[in-house]
Amino acid sequence: MHTLIVAALKRLSPRGYQPATALAASLAASPEAVAEALRQAMAAGAPIQYDAHRGYRLTEALDWLDAARIAPAIGRTGMAVTVVDCCGSTNADLMRAARSDAPHGQVLVAELQTEGRGRQGRHWHSGICTALTFSLLWRFHVRPVSALSGLSLAAGVAIARALRRHEVAAELKWPNDLLWRERKLGGILVEAHGDAAGPCVAVIGIGVNVRLCSEERARIDQAVCDVCEAGGPVWSRNDWLAAMLLELSDVLGSFAREGFATSRAEWDRYHAHAGRRVELALPNGERLLGIASGVDASGRLLLATVHGTHAVMTGDVSLRASA
Repeated sequence: MHTLIVAALKRLSPRGYQPATALAASLAASPEAVAEALRQAMAAGAPIQYDAHRGYRLTEALDWLDAARIAPAIGRTGMAVTVVDCCGSTNADLMRAARSDAPHGQVLVAELQTEGRGRQGRHWHSGICTALTFSLLWRFHVRPVSALSGLSLAAGVAIARALRRHEVAAELKWPNDLLWRERKLGGILVEAHGDAAGPCVAVIGIGVNVRLCSEERARIDQAVCDVCEAGGPVWSRNDWLAAMLLELSDVLGSFAREGFATSRAEWDRYHAHAGRRVELALPNGERLLGIASGVDASGRLLLATVHGTHAVMTGDVSLRASA
């Protein structure tokens, strides 16, 4: 059904109605299946108008991704972009490709992702043409898996830099969220595979909200925002993706040579909670209260508590009112 939703939407435009029977025939699907697909799309916020006599049309054009349009803008990176209509998870698909020797620099971006994941298996919501959900395969030939500490933070620096270059004052929440005014703008998930002594491959999954509709916001159980709301130019998602890939190429190139240390100062500049009182929930259930004071060269959060400074590798951070 998800694939049919995207295929049906791609056949619609604001220029005129598409009769239901003709639309179904062009998709080799039953009129009932197409009607249900478009009903689901409308419920999710797609700008569709239906007329019982004339059929379906869009009330505004959709911002589809186009690999041929992205390619010239990222030519110097050596990256290769593949756009798919629908997939379960771009990270899962690209990691399977990585294990089958897919080349360095592959980018997989989906119009619709049905099983997107965040940290700790949390579901990542993404609608049609309203966000960017993509993954990048990066091979580290002289760096083992054990030396990838801080990679998700470095990727965050790249995305924040791309946004900030274009008027979006994005900030970073440790370890892998992008925020604007304390609302979630995006997130990062890194998965790695390789030998303990190297080489290894990482798949860096990134989701960024570009232009959310009210229906999507209602489905998300936390405060969210998007690039347009945060003051960014009204660009195509193709242009935003190209801008992000250019910064990722630069930051990850530095990471491959020198690790996270080269991005540490920039991460600290973008730190949303620097100098603020936070609570850190650890995987073992323990909770720490203190002042967030940046990260170390391995990407660990430095938390100043009454018992001294803790360097923490993993956990969930939340703001707390000042004592």
